[in-house]
Amino acid sequence: MGFLSVLSMAHKLISERVSPGDTVIDATCGNGVDTRFLAELVGARGTVFAFDIQAQALQRTDERLAPLAAEGKLPKLHLVHDSHAAMASYAAADQLPAVSAAHHPLPSPSGKSSVSQVAAVMFNLGYLPGADADPSVITQPDSTLAALDAALSLLRPGGIVTAVVYPGHAGGDQEAAAVAQWAAALPQHAGQAISYRMAQKPDSPYLIAVEKR
Repeated sequence: MGFLSVLSMAHKLISERVSPGDTVIDATCGNGVDTRFLAELVGARGTVFAFDIQAQALQRTDERLAPLAAEGKLPKLHLVHDSHAAMASYAAADQLPAVSAAHHPLPSPSGKSSVSQVAAVMFNLGYLPGADADPSVITQPDSTLAALDAALSLLRPGGIVTAVVYPGHAGGDQEAAAVAQWAAALPQHAGQAISYRMAQKPDSPYLIAVEKR
């Protein structure tokens, strides 16, 4: 039967903690797979933020969400062309009405504190998959660590952060190690961290998840 893939495990952990009407964040929307998964979980009464520094990724996510819009099942959606490290400021500036599956940038970050009511934040790190994408554009440890700190600050108690890391590509090993160190160093009163990986395949992607206390 086999074990769940790291992506499937991330989805499982999130689906156990997210309900219709919740607010969720896809920190690295890429091709939109996780964004759509989150959108379907929270439904039309929920709110989804999706971040990416590449306009191409936002366009792909837009296209993947279009069927939900056509069925009237799209949550309040913010597709944000910016670094995931800025997520807290954008969440604080969330004053927009519900939008269709199109790229509607939020106002410039306000810097205000956001209420800790986010149910889940997903990270799928590395580079944008696809033959027409640039594999040299990858997530970086500094901005990813800042984004993880922001994600934890936004979570409500019992909320979850999942991060799939990719040590097998150039630069991915340093980022994976940095994320693992970040999770291991979290005070236990702040959150509970786990790692899910194939012990016999050290270069394979693996999952790090944190549940906020």
